[in-house]
Amino acid sequence: MKFNLKNTIKAFFFMAAVMAQVKCSSSSDPVENPPVDPPVVNPPVVVTNDVDFWLTKGNQSVLLAKQSGTLGFGTTANAYANIEVNAAQKYQTIDGFGYTLTGGSVDVINQLNPAKRTALLQELFGNGENAIGVSYIRISIGASDLNATPFTYNDLATGETDLNLDKFSLEKDKNLIAMLKEILAINPKILILATPWSAPIWMKDVASFKGGKLKTEYYDVYAKYFVKYIQQMKAEGITIDAVTPQNEPLHDGNNPSMYMSATDQANFIKNSLGPAFKTANLNVKIIAYDHNCDNPNYPKTILADADAYPYVDGSAFHLYAGDITALLNVYNSYPAKNVYFTEQWTSSQGQFEGDLKWHLRNVIIGSMRNYSKNALEWNLANNASFGPHTDGGCEMCKGAITITSGNSFERNVAYYIIAHASKFVPMGSTRIESNSGGSLQNVAFITPSGSKVLIVENDGSATETFNIKFNGKWVTTSLDAGSVGTYTWK
Repeated sequence: MKFNLKNTIKAFFFMAAVMAQVKCSSSSDPVENPPVDPPVVNPPVVVTNDVDFWLTKGNQSVLLAKQSGTLGFGTTANAYANIEVNAAQKYQTIDGFGYTLTGGSVDVINQLNPAKRTALLQELFGNGENAIGVSYIRISIGASDLNATPFTYNDLATGETDLNLDKFSLEKDKNLIAMLKEILAINPKILILATPWSAPIWMKDVASFKGGKLKTEYYDVYAKYFVKYIQQMKAEGITIDAVTPQNEPLHDGNNPSMYMSATDQANFIKNSLGPAFKTANLNVKIIAYDHNCDNPNYPKTILADADAYPYVDGSAFHLYAGDITALLNVYNSYPAKNVYFTEQWTSSQGQFEGDLKWHLRNVIIGSMRNYSKNALEWNLANNASFGPHTDGGCEMCKGAITITSGNSFERNVAYYIIAHASKFVPMGSTRIESNSGGSLQNVAFITPSGSKVLIVENDGSATETFNIKFNGKWVTTSLDAGSVGTYTWK
């Protein structure tokens, strides 16, 4: 066989090329993959609910309803406005929130059947899940204009007098007293403020329940009238925490009513009422004025009297005229004395949304931010005709509750105005600092158990989204225009 060198060399190079291709794997050839780290899977972020939120909308589509959303404190930045709550900055302690239990209120509540009546009293004054925890009530000494008829506890025939008050009797208020006992059984700590609309006619310079003045010669007898009232109520198991000498002393056109100037009230307190309480060893507060915010000089006149000053616990206000900052005006002038907000009506002509906004802004938030120790709406209950009332008494006063039949009642705007505070801010709470301005009117508290409470009213015309900031963290929430929210957290 003839050896062919040329062909041998060709074969050699062919085999070398084949071997080279075998060593260079193609994309379809199996290879040993290097180890790969498993993909990073972030666990889902769990937001716990830190803040409970109760809402009432001005259009009434939501009424004091606990919201189901989750509000968790965090630190993710946003551009919304902050309401910052500072529990380290404390202001006044709170006595409570509530209404006036008028004689008319008692009459209409007593028209409910026993089961419904008991349920209503528990809802108003209890502390259960469905209760609103009213902690402060005002009552009249004798009749107010929201009783069916005017009376005092010492009504005599024309020309008679009773200097020893031998004919003094609480009998005409026996139904009120019975209901107060039921309320005290539900909430034994409730505070009671008592206020007269008029002295007995025989002590006045006019022969009428309406108008007139207390004669100076009866100052001491009238002081004894207060003492006897407090003592006999105590004998019934009812403790009166405070009195004012006269409801709306500058308004003598109501039925009943009585005019009492600031100088007259100072004289009555320092010469008669204060000494009578001291002699009888009564630990009952005397609160001056009890009228509108347009006349802060009235309580200042009394507090400026060096002899009246020691007997006076503070001053009480209504807001049918003036501005709520009158409370701060008087408080700043006499910081050792308390201020109170004791009456504001809602009208039968009013609209729910407008009343909700105005009263939250002024009566609840406004009074509290101006150092008031309480906030009271006016009448607790009435019938569908806004009665009963005296001849000449308020015909348009709308209660927090309307009794519509023996088996039913309606909750009106004043119910929700008070409930947004009373349900969450018990007696003994303390107002704490929160910044307020623009549409988001607010006030904050810390309760005796350490819970924080923030009440916010959106006074604007658009939905507001905002942060509630506390201890360097915040939750983000929103309120529709005309709505109010109460926020609570530990």
